[in-house]
Amino acid sequence: MQHEVELDWGYLSDLAGRVAYRIAESWSVVEQDDVKGEILLHAYEHRPTIEANYEREDFLWKIFHKAGVQYAVRERNYQDMLDDQYYYTPDEAKSALRTFLYTEDELASMVGRQDDLLQTRISDNVISARIDAGTALKKLNNRYQQLLMRRFVYGLPVETQADKQALSRATISLAQYMNRSIRTRKVAA
Repeated sequence: MQHEVELDWGYLSDLAGRVAYRIAESWSVVEQDDVKGEILLHAYEHRPTIEANYEREDFLWKIFHKAGVQYAVRERNYQDMLDDQYYYTPDEAKSALRTFLYTEDELASMVGRQDDLLQTRISDNVISARIDAGTALKKLNNRYQQLLMRRFVYGLPVETQADKQALSRATISLAQYMNRSIRTRKVAA
């Protein structure tokens, strides 16, 4: 029988506040109190994990930090979607990857024309999407890069269910990094 630990929510709230302060310093899209609330909600929803590691503040810090950063990422993605900048969807990220097969000269000759080979319309923004996809691809972990290249550049099937799920996550991550690339370029300019 597992012994239930009596949690001191005041202590956890203080720790969550310290973690939230650090995150809010780094992420301008979130407020400290909102991050703290999300961390405490996460702690409540994952109480068995918190109880099992209650005596290890360094581990609790890591759990709280991960929950806080995940919240900040969700908030940033939501704001990115609503701002006036272009927002890549996962399908557009896939399409950008498919252009990796073309040389720059081939791609330039197709801009604004119907591509008979693939039966797709090449739009004028495909070159910038290709650049954004290339930049974003480098930021993904090796497995995601390999899965995306295998499926959307080389056209090879993804065989296992685990790889199919990872490919789905990789596509979403690629689109998010592409959107970050647009926004960080704008800030730097």
